[in-house]
Amino acid sequence: MANFDPTWFGYGALVVLLAASVVARVDHVRLGLAIAALLALPVAILGWNGSGYTLLILAILLVNLGLITRLWLSKAKISFSDEERELRDRHFERLGAVSARALIDQGHWISAKRGEVLVRENEAAPCLFYLADGTAAIQCDNAEVGKLGPGELIGEATVLDGAQATGTVVLASNARLWFIPAAGLRAWLATHPDVAGALHEGFAKALRGKLASANARIADRAPLS
Repeated sequence: MANFDPTWFGYGALVVLLAASVVARVDHVRLGLAIAALLALPVAILGWNGSGYTLLILAILLVNLGLITRLWLSKAKISFSDEERELRDRHFERLGAVSARALIDQGHWISAKRGEVLVRENEAAPCLFYLADGTAAIQCDNAEVGKLGPGELIGEATVLDGAQATGTVVLASNARLWFIPAAGLRAWLATHPDVAGALHEGFAKALRGKLASANARIADRAPLS
């Protein structure tokens, strides 16, 4: 081993540590630390004098491998009900299983009756709603201007910034809803910035779908004579 040069292994470990420092997901950070420790292990064994360095690096490697294994096992145990799976597929498709499970658990599933007001015009949306079953009417100045059906989000346009809603949303039938309070959602996203970006994309997709539906309704109306 006279020609062994530990420098390249050391550089490799530092590059991996740099990469691990900029990723957002915890499991990727753990994996980066484990790989860096694995690269540094030959340096400690063959390039440094003393067993203390070797034992320390080996401990870093084993601890992170153990944590990665625990994270992966916890993912394998995650499950979703049929309505939770539909919610995730429709609006949280960019979230991993762990993040989607955590976000859904922040909210609540309820059955609501026809006539209940979910959002009021010129007021901040109190919650983000997902209409799993049933229909809702959108009203502006007490006139109905649109309808919402199963699978649609309600309040996504304003729930993150607390802006005033441009219309009132009233249940037009008995309904099954998932909801999360606006303040709670904003507080939770502040501690989960990786989820916030994916959620913004899901909201934008939902808004584009509503705009397309509104344009289609306008196009189908008979021209004024």
